[in-house]
Amino acid sequence: MTKIYQGARTSDGEQIFPGIMPGGEAGQGGWSTWITGTDPGRGSHFTLGFPALKNIVFENPDWDFRTFRFDRTEGIDSDVDFLDAKMGPIINNTNPDLRAFQANGGKLIQYHGWADPDISPINSINYYQSVVQFMDRDGHGLTEAQNFYRLFMVPGMFHCQGGPGPNTFDALTALEQWKEKGAAPEKMVATHVTNGNVDRSRPLCPYPQEAQWKGSGSTDQADNFACALPKVP
Repeated sequence: MTKIYQGARTSDGEQIFPGIMPGGEAGQGGWSTWITGTDPGRGSHFTLGFPALKNIVFENPDWDFRTFRFDRTEGIDSDVDFLDAKMGPIINNTNPDLRAFQANGGKLIQYHGWADPDISPINSINYYQSVVQFMDRDGHGLTEAQNFYRLFMVPGMFHCQGGPGPNTFDALTALEQWKEKGAAPEKMVATHVTNGNVDRSRPLCPYPQEAQWKGSGSTDQADNFACALPKVP
């Protein structure tokens, strides 16, 4: 579990890909779906990932995942390097230069569940920060990026949906209002439903802001929260 939380690393501790955050271990759509499986070898990471590695990356149906090399050794590239070189140009989408999209009037809302047991939510934050850094010409990278691109992190949401946190929200209408009326989304209200009834709501805030409790009222009601930058200890 510690290795899953830490994410893939080389033997000397260099981060290859960020780890899974705590919060998605239990429940339908959690670890039993993606990581552990309900039976050994039945998690989606195994049933989706290993056939791709065998048949597409290494082109060897007898490839054994236990032989995967995370480190470069004696001038030999790691399997991570081999994988990135072969598949990266085809499937990676990490270019922070979105100027053409912005110049064409594009507006982008991205969201990611903090309890996602499939893809680390830190990966979305890392990409968003790379765009901010790319846009930063005079110390205003965040403002420049938020003119057309906003990231919303969703506490307690699994992979795209589900989870113990409020995970139902209308990003499409928010995007429509932004594009057609120029009303940038300052928050989106998410709800959690149990047995057909809303039992919790919470505002989702454009990163790096977060929902902070106002100090009174139920923590299950969005009106009792405000979007603000994290408090520095």
